[in-house]
Amino acid sequence: MWETELKVAEAAAKVGGAVATRHFRGGIEAVVKNVGEGEGTYNMVTQADLDGERAIVEVIRATFPDHAVLGEELHGGGDETAKTLASEHLWIIDPIDGTSNFVHGIPHFGVSVAYYHQGVAACGVVGNPVTNDWFAAARGQGAFHNGRRASVAPNRRIDEVLVGFGYYYDRGAMMEATLAAARELLQRNSHGIRRMGAATLDLAYVGIGSFGAFFEYELAPWDFAAGRLFVEEAGGKVTTCHGEPLPLAKTSLLATNGPLHDDMVAIMDHWFKR
Repeated sequence: MWETELKVAEAAAKVGGAVATRHFRGGIEAVVKNVGEGEGTYNMVTQADLDGERAIVEVIRATFPDHAVLGEELHGGGDETAKTLASEHLWIIDPIDGTSNFVHGIPHFGVSVAYYHQGVAACGVVGNPVTNDWFAAARGQGAFHNGRRASVAPNRRIDEVLVGFGYYYDRGAMMEATLAAARELLQRNSHGIRRMGAATLDLAYVGIGSFGAFFEYELAPWDFAAGRLFVEEAGGKVTTCHGEPLPLAKTSLLATNGPLHDDMVAIMDHWFKR
């Protein structure tokens, strides 16, 4: 099941990744615009984002012309986005996750393509196109890293693992809560805290056991649509930071190997209240 959708996801991700890589190797990318109000100049969109998204959509619609597609540059916000998310056949894409890394010449950014059927993740692909590192999963069929089956870390204690984290463009209370949670994880003798700058790849690293956990207090669906399935199919657990089922909407997110989940929820919930 989902064989055709997974093949299309893989093809679309690699086409989008090729566009991003071509731009990346061409030199520092010009910023087309900064998104949102009151967010400074650090939520950036480049021509590579736009070109990559267009290329991904073309691959998807060549096989599934009637399916809905939601992307960071394609969503209309409000009611329009909600209507798209409710589609029976929905593709959620991100041509470049980690645009700040991309703009500054750091070869750590992800491309993400996921297919959801009736609101449930069916298959997805995440990749770092510069390093040619690819992560794919289909519901009920496992997770695979460059063709080899992936599995989460077996560790049962925070002091045995690395923890990844991210932070939203908000640099007020949410940022303070994020840093407080990170400080507690250091005080509890985790092997370290890593802020890599691309949630799609952070989730993949949970799925292959590099991170024991990853958290971020606000993410959009295109940031986690494929990565959450990869973690789940690799044997891990994904919820909100408060331990609730993950909605297909802007939300907090906590992904772990499973055994660490309750301890991580307690820390996340303590520092950032609903």
